[in-house]
Amino acid sequence: MLLASVVAYLLFSVMVGLFVARNVSSSTDYAVAGRNLALPVVTATVFATWFGSETVLGISSTFVEEGLGGIVSDPFGASLCLILAGLFFAPKLYRLNLLTIGSYYRVRYNRFVEVACSICIIVSYLGWVAAQISALGLIFSVITNGGITKEMGMIIGTAIVLTYTLFGGMLAVAVLDFIQMSVICVGLIYIAYVVSGMTGGVGAVVDHMDAAGKLQFFPSEFKYELWVPFIGASVTMMLGSIPQQDVFQRITSARNEKTAVRGAVLGGSLYFLFAFIPVFLAYGATMIDPAKFNAILAEDSQLVLPTFILEQTPVFVQVVFFGALLSAIMSTSSATLLAPSVSFAENIVKVIFPNIDDKRFLLIMRVSVFVFACIVLGFSLNSNASIFEMVEQAYEITLAAAFAPLAFGLFWKRATTQGATFSIIAGLTMWLTAKFTVDTDIWPPQLLGLFAGIAGMLIGSLLPQWIAHRPLLRDGKIHSAVESHIDMIDHNLP
Repeated sequence: MLLASVVAYLLFSVMVGLFVARNVSSSTDYAVAGRNLALPVVTATVFATWFGSETVLGISSTFVEEGLGGIVSDPFGASLCLILAGLFFAPKLYRLNLLTIGSYYRVRYNRFVEVACSICIIVSYLGWVAAQISALGLIFSVITNGGITKEMGMIIGTAIVLTYTLFGGMLAVAVLDFIQMSVICVGLIYIAYVVSGMTGGVGAVVDHMDAAGKLQFFPSEFKYELWVPFIGASVTMMLGSIPQQDVFQRITSARNEKTAVRGAVLGGSLYFLFAFIPVFLAYGATMIDPAKFNAILAEDSQLVLPTFILEQTPVFVQVVFFGALLSAIMSTSSATLLAPSVSFAENIVKVIFPNIDDKRFLLIMRVSVFVFACIVLGFSLNSNASIFEMVEQAYEITLAAAFAPLAFGLFWKRATTQGATFSIIAGLTMWLTAKFTVDTDIWPPQLLGLFAGIAGMLIGSLLPQWIAHRPLLRDGKIHSAVESHIDMIDHNLP
């Protein structure tokens, strides 16, 4: 029954995606759903895109191992990212009427900044999408009791998500996100109700967490070796996710500016609330059967929650859980598969072929989706990182290289193209250097890269302006540039 239900749900998703694909006739439809999404759909697509494998499997297992302080990047940083993006970035970006976030860098600076930041953004998606593909493989393996290997599950999952994303684009993603968000929310609330009855209620679980020291959020001592990594983890997703194409797509797919702002804030708030349900479920599992699930925790913490659901709950609960989980993973993987592909077509290919017509451009977008899916699948099959680690590391490069040019460009009028160039070079150089030369457990490379990027922006923007107005030393006296010019004119007068 469980396997049949999962197969039926997957087929339903593909059919809906292909049905919606009939309405995709232009690159704008494909990339930003024709800029006509209503508030409920925008909220759903923001929430569903963020609520992926790392939320259900990654955050829950990390919390069981490390406590609240271990998940500062997600959901705390991730939720704040969406709220900040909605309140401060959405109004300015929506008015520009652009297809991709990479195009902003061209409009504000130049082609070099556009291409450099777009490449960083595209590369950042590799780990994020790989995490979703890895999770799909894990789920197929679990529900078939090993009948389908994790590797084969990855291939099957990629093929399913690729099918409706390839043809339906953002329009199909948005419609399915609305359906999948409903499945996720209703499913998780029901499962939490069932599990709370098995653990003695929510209060009993929270008390047990507190007694075990799992609710300690801030570092216990005021030491830089504790606080610097904490700050680094918190800003990685909070700021590094803002210059991302998937966030930009959801903002600009709204029918108007107010919808874009409200959708991002509501989606981020819902994400924060629902992200703690898997945490409650996973920790409850360790209370119900400590010996068994602590052994699983030591072997592969990502298996705690799905194993608990399979072994300790009725079949109906299993169907609801894995339906919700697949909804979460598919919504995230489809969106994160589409975003870098659209960026590549718009900000890399179009730079080389600027006069390409819309029909061929749409074809290039779809080819890009297919190629990126193959690359991600290959990366997933050869990666040993956990789902949470792959997602967390995905935002390092955008935090170091793309955030400062975006934020300063929007909110600082004196930001210049030279400043953006300096920022990208300094941020990337510091990030890469730090990865190999410093103790990354104390000094997060992405945080050092962010500081270097900010310094590069300030120096690159202000230095030329300071030089243009610097004092000049002439005849032992200091004159301003204006005074020197007046002196020259006076000297030449009859």
